Parts: sequence; C-alpha cells; structure tokens
Amino acid sequence: MERAITADERIRKAEEIYQRRRQQNYRTNQTRVNVGSARKDYKLLKKLFLQIAVCSLIYITFYIVKNSNYIFSADFLKQAKEVLSYDINIAQTYDNISNWFALLGKENKEITPVAEEETTEQTDAVVQEETVKIEDIADAAVHEEQTLSVTEAPSSTPEPLTDAEIIKSNYSIIKPLTGTITSRFGNRNPTTPTVPKYHTGIDIAANTGTKFIAAMSGTVVQVSSEGDYGNHIKIQLDDVATLYAHCSKIYVNEGDAISQGQEIGEVGETGNATGPHLHFEIRKSERYVNPDDILDF
Repeated sequence: MERAITADERIRKAEEIYQRRRQQNYRTNQTRVNVGSARKDYKLLKKLFLQIAVCSLIYITFYIVKNSNYIFSADFLKQAKEVLSYDINIAQTYDNISNWFALLGKENKEITPVAEEETTEQTDAVVQEETVKIEDIADAAVHEEQTLSVTEAPSSTPEPLTDAEIIKSNYSIIKPLTGTITSRFGNRNPTTPTVPKYHTGIDIAANTGTKFIAAMSGTVVQVSSEGDYGNHIKIQLDDVATLYAHCSKIYVNEGDAISQGQEIGEVGETGNATGPHLHFEIRKSERYVNPDDILDF
C-alpha cells in the first residue's frame, strides 16, 4: 500500500521543486544574456572587419590604377592619375566611414560627413575651371563668327514690293476723271459728322452729270446703290479692283467686260456725300491702295 505523505513532507517537496525551477530559470536567462552579448560583440567585430576590408580594397585599387602600366590604356591611366592627384587622407576617410556606420542605425538624425566640405570645394573648383574653359570657347566662337560676318558679308535680302509697286509694274491704270481733288487717301479731319475720318480712296470734284471713264480694263463684278457709296461700280482684273462711287447714272451691268477708257457712268452725290464728286478707289486683294502712289492727280 502507498504510504501517506504528511503535510510537512509536502511542504518540503514543494520547496525543493520551487528551488529547482528557480535555478533552471536563472541558468536559462544567463545563457540568453551571454548569447545576446556574444551576438552583439560579433556584429560589431564583423562591422569593424568590413570597414577595414573596404578601406583596404579602395587603397589597393587606387594603388594598382596609379602604378599599373599594362592593364589599362594610356587615356584611362591619365584620368585615374588626375583623380589620384587630389590629397586623400586615409585615416580621415576611415573615420568618416566609421561615423557613417555608427549613425546608420539611429533614426531622425541627419548624416553630415566631415570631409564633404573639402570634396565640395574641390568639385566647385573643377566645375569653375570647366565653366571658364567653356566661356573661352564660346567667346572664341563668337569672335570667329563676327570675323566671318565682316570678311564675308551676306548679300542683303531685297525688301518685298508694296501693293502699289506691284500694280504699277503689272497693270495699266489711268485717271478716271480730271478735276479738283477735295479729299485724299488716309486720315482726315472732316467737319461733317457723317463723313468717316479714314478715307479709303480719293475724291474728284465735278458737276453732276459729268461723264467718267474706266481707269483699267476688267469685268464688272458689282453694280449697287446700297450703303454710303450710293450708286457705285466695281471693276476687277485678277486681284486688282477699281471702284467708282456716288454716281448719278451708271452705264454698265454686272458681268460686262470693260475696256480701259470706256465711259461707264456720270458724277453725282448719291449715298453719304456732301456734294457732287467721284469717289475713286484702288484695291489689291481687297487691301486699299493709295491712288496717289500710282497716279499723279
């Protein structure tokens, strides 16, 4: 039969179990602490060896590039020697790399390399020197271009002909009527409010019923009595047109072929007119042309 356990024995066994578990937990925690410390030391040691290896690799690479005569081409060696000609402090570079690794794990902090100032000054100096060279080349190009422009001056481009010059060179126009000129082409200061300030033709005063002729040959494209022109005629040849306004009588119809010098109407004062006269216009592609530039009135 199983022996009965007294209360004191139960208490004693419970205390033994408690002490045993406490010792096990202490050993486990100590082991974890030792392992964590060992891992941390291992990481630091690994980081240190990595920094040393990187610095050694950089130095060995620079040394090989600077002293090699067979591996690289002459142009590459020349450029590499220009880079190596700058003063490089290995110890300071190592300190910078160490500081960079130390600050890499910290958050919300700005990384400011110590030697960046010197490198920036050297880069600025190189950029400034290259800028000066580019400016010199640009100045030389401008000087050469100016010299060429002086020695080899290009031929001047002729100015385009005016509408009046084109009409005089290609068409025959004569005076439609001989009389007193009361208003010429362009801006004017009329005393009557109904008279426009800009005159698109030339006014030739004459008695009502005086006959006038066609200034140039062409086709009658308009015969009308509407608007300020009153009774008027428009004769066109190609893109050149002549217009005769304020007529008392008109002898022609739309579509008629007109010869230069043919009688086509009589002077009047129909439309917006202050007295009997012939309003005469010349147009080129519907652009108004000063008759004084073509005819001597």
